Amino acid sequence: MPTLRPSTDQDVPAITAIYGHHVTHGTGTFETTPPSETDMAARRADVLAKGLPYLVAERDGQVLGFAYCQWFKPRPAYRFSAEDSIYLHPDAAGQRVGQQLLMELTKQAEAAGLRKLIAVIGDSDNVRSIGVHRAVGFRHVGTIQSCGWKFDRWLDIVMMEKSLGEGDRSAPAAPAS
Repeated sequence: MPTLRPSTDQDVPAITAIYGHHVTHGTGTFETTPPSETDMAARRADVLAKGLPYLVAERDGQVLGFAYCQWFKPRPAYRFSAEDSIYLHPDAAGQRVGQQLLMELTKQAEAAGLRKLIAVIGDSDNVRSIGVHRAVGFRHVGTIQSCGWKFDRWLDIVMMEKSLGEGDRSAPAAPAS
């Protein structure tokens, strides 16, 4: 079982390599050019500055994957909703690392005051990501067909959601970061 922990600056090269692999070879992200370590460090810093979790899964000193959440939209009314992101090293696929990361991310997002996590899953054929989200309690709320173009084909996005804590049953006690 991997160790789940907050990411550190030292993890940025591994995070960048994992994400770069998915940009270059996968349809889970609609980016087409892998970002640099500087870009990934800045993105991570933005997440952490908002008081949101940015986690890694590690085994024997190797980062197996990472997960974080970022506000769903920048406007203030969205401050209790965040979009999750999970990416795994190719060698970690099928080992339940993604499910473990998403379960921990969900707990930490709730502790940070969030009421809703939203998955925007690239490619409706991305059955692993859809399955991981379903296993952690996300429900399908829609598919936007043919909204991305990558690898010379149209790609859908699958939208899933999970309420956290009281969800919409009560007003938030304090503003999220």
